Order: sequence, then C-alpha cells, then structure tokens
Amino acid sequence: MAVPWSLCWRSSAGAAVVLDWCCGLSRRAFTHTASASRGTASSSALTQVLFRQGPVHNLNKPMILARHRFRCLYSTPRVCCSIHSDAKLKDPFSLAQKDLQDLYEDIKKLLVSKAELKALCDYYFDGKGKAFRPMIVILMARACNVHSNKEGVLLPAQRSIAMISEMIHTASLVHDDVIDDSDTRRGKNTINKLWGEKKAILAGDFILSAASMALARIGNNTVVSVLSQVIEDLVRGEFMQLGSKENENERFKHYLEKTFKKTASLIANSCKAVSILVNSDPEVHEIAYQYGRNVGIAFQLVDDILDFTSCANRLGKPSAADLKLGLATGPVLFACQQFPELHAMIMRRFSTDGDVDRAWQYVLKSDGVEQTNYLAQHYCQEAIRQISRLRPSTERDALIRLTELMLRRDK
Repeated sequence: MAVPWSLCWRSSAGAAVVLDWCCGLSRRAFTHTASASRGTASSSALTQVLFRQGPVHNLNKPMILARHRFRCLYSTPRVCCSIHSDAKLKDPFSLAQKDLQDLYEDIKKLLVSKAELKALCDYYFDGKGKAFRPMIVILMARACNVHSNKEGVLLPAQRSIAMISEMIHTASLVHDDVIDDSDTRRGKNTINKLWGEKKAILAGDFILSAASMALARIGNNTVVSVLSQVIEDLVRGEFMQLGSKENENERFKHYLEKTFKKTASLIANSCKAVSILVNSDPEVHEIAYQYGRNVGIAFQLVDDILDFTSCANRLGKPSAADLKLGLATGPVLFACQQFPELHAMIMRRFSTDGDVDRAWQYVLKSDGVEQTNYLAQHYCQEAIRQISRLRPSTERDALIRLTELMLRRDK
C-alpha cells in the first residue's frame, strides 16, 4: 500500500526520506534529523544518514531505518548538511569564468548554415544566459580531474560536453516555446514569435543535430550513450507534462519524475559524461551523476517556487506562467492538501475562467511554497553529501557553494 505523500509532509523534518520512497525515483540515502524518529517536527541540523529498508505500510509504526554505508572515496571531514554561507568557498561563477569565456562564440561556430537559419540558431546564444549547466559541467570536470590526480586540467572533450549540454538545453527551450505558445523567453521575444512555429521547430532540430555531431567527434561510445539518454528523457518528460494523474500519490510521483526528465537528466548525465572521460571508476561516475540529479531537481523546484514569488521582470517571463499553461507544480500540489478545491482545477488544468487567479490565491494562503522550498533543501543536502566524497579541491567546494546559492536565487 502506498504511503500518502500528504501524511509524509505533516509528520517530521525527515519526511523527505518517506517521500522519496513513495516516489520510487531513487534508493539513495537522504539526510534525516535525529529527532524525526521520535515523530517531532524539527528544522535543526540534519545529523543522521538513513536508508530505506523495504516497504512502509503503516505510518503509526516505527520505520525500519538503518545507516547507509558507502565506501568513502576520499577521507574528508564530515560535511554539515545544513545549508549555510561559507566565505571560504569559492564563487562558482567566477571560478568557471575563464573556461566559459568564449563558450557561446564557439557554439555559434558549430552552427554553420545559411543566413536566416543561422540567425535563428544564434538568437539565444547571445551570451546573456546564465550558463548554469555549462558551469556545473566545467566545475564537475575539474573536480573529477583533481580527484583522479590529473591536476584539474580541463580536457578539450570535457569542455565540448559543456557546450553540448548548453546546445541541448537551448534546443529544448526552442521546442518548449512552440509547444507552450510562449511569447517571451529571457526577457525578449521567442523565436516562434519572431519567425513562426515551423521555422522555430526546424531551428531547434538543427541545434540538436549540431550537438549530436559535436558529441560524435568526442569519439567515446559510452559518453555518446550517456548523453543520448538526455534527449530521450526530454521527449518523455514533455509527454508527461502534457498529462496529469487523478490519484494524489501518483500525481506527486509524476511531477518529480517529469522534473527529473525535463531538467535534471541533462545535468546528471553531463556530469557523468565528463567523469567518464577521466576516470574508469563507476563510483566516481555515480557521484557525478547523483550530484547533477539532485542539483537539477532542486533547481527546478526553486524555479517552480519563483513562479509564485518573483515578479515577471526578474524571471524574464510572465509570473504564474505554469498555472496559465495548466501545470500543477510543487507549490500547487502541496497547497491542494490544505485546499481540496484545487483538485478539480488541477484535473481540468486550470482551464475555467478564474481558475488561475483562485489557484494563485490558494497557494499563497497555504504552506505550499514553504514545503516546496523544504523539499529543494533536501535535494541540495543530498547533492552536497555526494560531491563531498571526492578529493577536496577548489572546484569541489565551488559545487557545494553552488547548491547554497541556488536556494537563494530570485530569478
């Protein structure tokens, strides 16, 4: 019998462990408060690492939990799981600046085509994006290189993967804007708004084809296989977004799985790819993958929060955009537990006049935003736990710092 996810989030600060079990997305360990096993709500420092041991049938009975033991790849001091600012940690943006300096210009060189098609493809590669994904890939590559005694020197193929990750991401944005009939992206008109849907679709396809050719030139079959999975996940994730679930437990599982496929898979598999190029140890590959997976899910959870808390000029797109598209994200799903009226709106995808405004008000009256933020913190804590298993380096610490900055971003 499935554990109702609504109960998971009413019991304790360690509820993310149960939620992750319910969703079945991973059997990875999550941090948990020592007080959680006594059923007390707490936001104190997370001190115990727990691992699921079989199904949980009754929340009134104690959960069978045990310490998750893993082989520490490098002896490091125990990492505090609380999210906090540390002045000693390098700023990830400035640390990756040199490697990212000509990234967009190098991408444009790969998009060789006739004038109009090139103008479409170059449109989003104007250097004004966050370059969030290439930055993570660059830092992960250097962290893995240091861990593998390669002195942190970035390999040309690793930088190519950073470029490819941004190209796949941008192509997905172009296609998303067509599907969503969006007018604005990154504070300017979308490609489909300026050139029409047909040309926008072709431009997205052309960017993907250029990325595929760049990937083939790396010459590593394992890396090709890993990054090909990203494209499959993007398509499956988009199909999942077009649907909805009647059952509340399945609905949240659906939401998190869709979030992984549409957002986190690209980061996770790109991180894994750069680790494969420098280290043959599957555990290192898994560390890189799990860091990217957890950071990617947390990033999207924060993005879903900002749809309710940030003004349109900061986001670069209209606020409440997800509601207007008929999407029920984390804050809405949590709010539905306090305001059951949202259930019918979710099922009809907020299509009736007044649904968007009413749903917006219900979310603001509920603790949906707070609960979603709490979930994002758990994924960030797991990302920190994973990356801390690598040998200490400036880049590794910058990746830890990045998880903390991500929770405080406002755009």
